[in-house]
Amino acid sequence: MKQIAITECPRDAMQGIIPFIPTEKKIHFLNLLLRVGFDRLDFGSFVSPKAIPQLRDTAEVLAGLDPDAGRETDLLAIIANARGALEAASHERIRFLGFPFSVSETFQLRNTNSTREQSLDRVKEIVEICAANNKIPLVYLSMGFGNPYGDEWNEHIVAEYTEKLCGMGVRHLALADTVGDSTPEKIKQLYPFLSGEFEDVEWGIHLHSTPQESQGKIRAALEAGCHRFDTALRGFGGCPMAEDELVGNIATENLLTALSSGEFSSLQPDLNMEAWATAMEYSWEVFNP
Repeated sequence: MKQIAITECPRDAMQGIIPFIPTEKKIHFLNLLLRVGFDRLDFGSFVSPKAIPQLRDTAEVLAGLDPDAGRETDLLAIIANARGALEAASHERIRFLGFPFSVSETFQLRNTNSTREQSLDRVKEIVEICAANNKIPLVYLSMGFGNPYGDEWNEHIVAEYTEKLCGMGVRHLALADTVGDSTPEKIKQLYPFLSGEFEDVEWGIHLHSTPQESQGKIRAALEAGCHRFDTALRGFGGCPMAEDELVGNIATENLLTALSSGEFSSLQPDLNMEAWATAMEYSWEVFNP
């Protein structure tokens, strides 16, 4: 069976922290994570420093990464418009450009200061930039499981926007619940529906959760056939643009626990657990600046 592919997300973990984490600490932490052997590393973002001041040093952090560490790990940078895409695309080591497209109009305006239709135009530009620079566009379906704003939501709305994105050439999509409003029942319903309707898409899942609810969500996603997970060490993180209390990411260690034995053990990825332990220990230096 296909092993689970993990995208480790220190960018998502750090972005909502207000005290600025020193650049040197970020570089050291990311170099430790690169040695673990994750499939991808969501390491930074090329967005307005006014919107996400914590990540204003992404280019400097990228320049400080060990060129010999984690060559099997693809680097992913988040962008919000063509300007950010061009900046990210100018860096050879970055492989994926991630754009947050929201099924919720309210959240799209909050997150990228654009409507859904305007954001689709941005995606078109980003896809063209990726094609010209040998990069891969990845789109997050934010608020993919519903939203706290009262905007209309159902699985057919999610499918409608998926079809539009696929029509632009997007083949990498991640279902995201953003504020943690997915449930095991919704995951089991929505993920198989979309992956069955759009078989030529590489689907992933980017969930947020309280620690108490995370195992149920992980199990539901595994049972639904998901093989690509976004997680963050110790479950740090959350979206500061949602204007809600931050809901942490699924903790990487919780996913590894779910894969360590029993029916899903054959899906466990081959990671350097000694490097993982070192990164776990150093994380306290990063997240307590």
